[in-house]
Amino acid sequence: MRVLAVDTTTPRGSVAVLSEEAVLAEARVEAVSGHSRWLLPAVDALLAGLALEPFALDCFAVTTGPGSFTGLRVGLSSVQGLALASGRPCVGLSALDVLALAAAGCAETVVAVMDAFRHEVYLAVYDGAGGTRVAPRVGGLEPLLEGVPAGAAFVGDAVAGERPRIAALVPGARFPELDLFLAVPLGRAALGRAGAGETVAPADLRPVYLRGADIRRPQR
Repeated sequence: MRVLAVDTTTPRGSVAVLSEEAVLAEARVEAVSGHSRWLLPAVDALLAGLALEPFALDCFAVTTGPGSFTGLRVGLSSVQGLALASGRPCVGLSALDVLALAAAGCAETVVAVMDAFRHEVYLAVYDGAGGTRVAPRVGGLEPLLEGVPAGAAFVGDAVAGERPRIAALVPGARFPELDLFLAVPLGRAALGRAGAGETVAPADLRPVYLRGADIRRPQR
């Protein structure tokens, strides 16, 4: 089985093609100005390098959020278009879930923390195997960490900047090094889901925003 996985939830964008045996190809981009320009050309380049057409893939995977509104739309619409054109199913996973699965085994409790800007974070709590204990939420770091047990492992793009506060709030907090380009761990998780028949039609992919759009009235 082969899967193409796409992550555009943060400025660290990535796309990868994987089989059960190996990562076949991967592209990474630090896209501070957005993902729309590089994503589909990168997909074309990876597939051309592997001498594959989209219909030679068995499944498409995408991170469904939380993250940048524009980034989510780019990733989801691109995967939906590719999957519809090739008649293949999809797997959609939260970026927080992917972080937790990538960190499985690091501790009995894993906390995935992503930057939500405005001095807030996206946060979810998992067991050591990546199973959800506390569903994803958005808010200030300190209230969201209430009840997190000592010795928990913290992963995600918000951890580096918040490490001193986390260490002060959670005794024995662990900070395992984790690759924050998520297409490869997303693809590995999607292979397992697809193998178990846990896929959806492209049209059934839904974004996970956690908070409403930041829409402001124009000033007169």
